[in-house]
Amino acid sequence: MGFIMDGNGRWAAKRGLPRPAGHKAGVDNLRKIMDACRNRGIKYATFFAFSTENWKRPKEEVDALMRLFYDYLDEADRFTGKKARIMFLGSKEPFPEKLRERMIKLEQNSVGYDSMTIMFAMNYGGRDDIVYAARRLAEAAADGDIKPSDIDEKLFSGMLYTGSAPDADLIIRTSGELRLSNFLLWQAAYAELYSTDVLWPDFNEKELDKALEAYASRSRRFGGV
Repeated sequence: MGFIMDGNGRWAAKRGLPRPAGHKAGVDNLRKIMDACRNRGIKYATFFAFSTENWKRPKEEVDALMRLFYDYLDEADRFTGKKARIMFLGSKEPFPEKLRERMIKLEQNSVGYDSMTIMFAMNYGGRDDIVYAARRLAEAAADGDIKPSDIDEKLFSGMLYTGSAPDADLIIRTSGELRLSNFLLWQAAYAELYSTDVLWPDFNEKELDKALEAYASRSRRFGGV
């Protein structure tokens, strides 16, 4: 399952608050939805936290987001105590050193856990993900580890940032938008899409259950009859 957490800025604007206040509310809500997913037995959840395009935002907003991310990693660490694996999708290189170090430590400390896998897409873009996988395959072929004829969908999928995680079955987007915005382009090939007008900070357990009910009512044929 994937979440495109949209609408933080609009949530703040509706209340006459600065945009960082909306991001703070969005991060606070992320904690609740992570718990809600775990309580419902969801094994894999991916949250689109920061895209490769988000670096274009005003520096003050980006700096505020970096501080929020750093503070929130304490909350993510709480899930490692529940044997949940934490993964970060996207290159970590552009992030501040202290944030990058904490991300790496969280991944390393939880690598063997399997009660749930929580993936944060940070500095992530679906096209960049595909290029990343293609580059890894090209390097492996150049080193003689694989032949071009060895490359199939399974091998390609394993080279993506999501690694061995299964493809997304449901993508939820808040704030009423109807596009993927470069999120999990390969992994969402057969995902069901669910859009709600609710802004992310207001997306609660009740709204999550609505999305799950809508998903359960759909027929997934994967190209068949």
